[in-house]
Parts: sequence; C-alpha cells; structure tokens
Amino acid sequence: MKRKGRVKKDLYGLLMRAGVALEIAALICLFCIGLTSEKRKTEVDIKQTNAEGIWEILEKHQQGELMESESGEYIKWVDFTVPAEAMNKAYQLDVDSYGKDPHLNWIELLAYAAAKQGGNFGKAALKNIDECAAKLKEGETIEELTEKLKYYPYYLEAYTAVLGGFVGEYEMEGEKRYGLKAFSPIAAGFYYTDYDDFGASRSYGYARPHLGHDMMGQIGTPIIAVESGYVEAIGWNQYGGWRIGIRSFDKKRYYYYAHLRQNYPYAEDLKEGDIVAAGDVIGYMGHTGYSAKENVNNIETVHLHFGLELVFDESQKESNNEIWINCYELTKFLSKNRSEVYKVEGTKEWKRVQPIKLPEVENAEKNNKT
Repeated sequence: MKRKGRVKKDLYGLLMRAGVALEIAALICLFCIGLTSEKRKTEVDIKQTNAEGIWEILEKHQQGELMESESGEYIKWVDFTVPAEAMNKAYQLDVDSYGKDPHLNWIELLAYAAAKQGGNFGKAALKNIDECAAKLKEGETIEELTEKLKYYPYYLEAYTAVLGGFVGEYEMEGEKRYGLKAFSPIAAGFYYTDYDDFGASRSYGYARPHLGHDMMGQIGTPIIAVESGYVEAIGWNQYGGWRIGIRSFDKKRYYYYAHLRQNYPYAEDLKEGDIVAAGDVIGYMGHTGYSAKENVNNIETVHLHFGLELVFDESQKESNNEIWINCYELTKFLSKNRSEVYKVEGTKEWKRVQPIKLPEVENAEKNNKT
C-alpha cells in the first residue's frame, strides 16, 4: 500500500511538474509572440522614424509651409527608393502603350504605387503598378485614381524631377523611335562592378556621408553623359579630382562625374557651357582627387563617382539644402541602355558609334544661336 501510495504521489508530482512545464511553455510562447509583435511594431516604428522627414515635408506641402523663394514653394527633401524592378515594369507599360489610347505614363504609375504604399516598393507596390495600368486601360483617369491619395502630387513631382528626361521620342539611324533616351554612365563593352554605397562615411577634409554611387573599372573607361544638358562645371576639385557637372535642360537634375583620368580626363575640347547629348563620351575613368594640388591620383581604387542632385530651386544648388539621391537602382535600370563606342585611331579619344537626334538638344542649339 505504501508503495502504491508512493507511486501515486510520484505520478501526481510528475503531472504537476508537467503542468508547470506546460504553463511555462505557454508563457514562453506568449512571450515569443509578444516579442514578434513588438519586433514588428519596432520595425514599423523604425520605418516611421526613417520616414519622418518625408511625412513632415508632405504635411507642410499640404499646409503650404514649404520653403519659399521668389519662385514660390519648393520641395527640399526626396528619398528616391524606387527599385530597378519597379522602374522596368512601369517603363515597359509606358513603351508598350505608346501610340495607343491611353498612353500610360511610367512616372505616374510609379507615383501612384508610392502614394499607395507610403514610398515602400515591395511586392504590393509592383501589383499597384499593374492595378493602376489596368484601371487606366478600362477608362478611368489618373485624376480619378489619385483623387484620394493625399501624397500623390508630391511623389509625382519628386519622381518627375528624378526621371523626367529619361523617356521620350528621338531619332536614330534615320528612324523615329520612342523609349529610353538616357544612358548608363559606363560605355558598352567596358566591365565595371558596383554596390549600394550611398551614405557610407568619407573622411577626407571632413567627416561626411558619400552622396553618390561608385562604379569601379579600368583607367580610361569611357564615361557617358546619362542625359543631355549643359556642361555647368568642369575642372579640378580637391574632393572629386578632375570632374564634370552637367545640368539637364529643365534644370531639375545636376549630374556629377568625378575622379576622372590623370592627364587626359575629358573628351577633346569639352568646356563649360557646351551642349552634350545623352550617350556622348564626356570623359574617362581614373582615380584623381583628395588633393588641393591638381592632377594628383590620391584615390586608391579606380572608379567613377556618379552623383545626381535634384534642384527644385536655385537656392538649393550650393547650400545646406542640397538633395542628392541614391543612384544604385537607377544605374541598374540604365544598364539596359549602354552607349556603344569606338576608339579614334592614333588618339586617346573614344566616340559614340550611333549618333542620336534629340528634340531637346536641337532646341537648345537653336536657342544658343539666337
């Protein structure tokens, strides 16, 4: 009897311990769920914190409190996070609908998706692009689709500032075409490597973030004008070495090409004020810079520093309110259009193979003559 009692007691104790273990397991499970929930909440909080700048700007845009100048209100902050996948999708819808009714606008499609997703371009945003295109084809207008999207006007203006000169009509080989008329900054046939390095720290002169995109290659690799425009700056800069600054004709974009080749950095006779066409060879890759003395190679790795500054108002151009965007995804998108070049015999020069006729270049040249 004592043994049976002891067995019962032991069994009871075992069950009690098992019950406690189950309770503990349940508590751990609930704790883990709580942690997961808290993690998700933290991730949302982090995203919201990172986005505070843009929401503040958007709210001020709605309330009419953006920075003012003689030209009126203007945007002072843009975080361009559109992936190449989204740009490719929207671009193809635009091109495929050219000459049809309706002709879809790729920037409007991207702005719609951004407004729906708060600037977050995940899988949902890609579906939003298709959704918007389908509804437009069914007869709805972009005004109707975006009427209740509070921040659509902001995204449309911001994305137009980034991509406004990239797609349109042009003529090549005597044939009128429509499509991508912006080019990769690296000529076709020349190998390069890159990674997302925007915002990385730089220490020469003073501590600062890297406001551009580095594309590593060989010395002398031909550098290409991404978009047509005016040469606004050319010469030595102690940070960028031999560099070129090209301003788009609408003045919204300033392209910065830096660390060009020692001794022979630029295309022949290129000078400030010149008009360049998208796809032209403008210079050659090197590793100059980080020196107050001209023509010095103080950059360890041969590469092109490619930067894109947005200018909504001239007061932003050289100020504490400059807007430089991350070009990593942009260069991935532009890699589909690389300018073919050939070597000019007996020289260090490279030239584009196929000339291109662009309406904006022809207009600028006419204006220069008058």
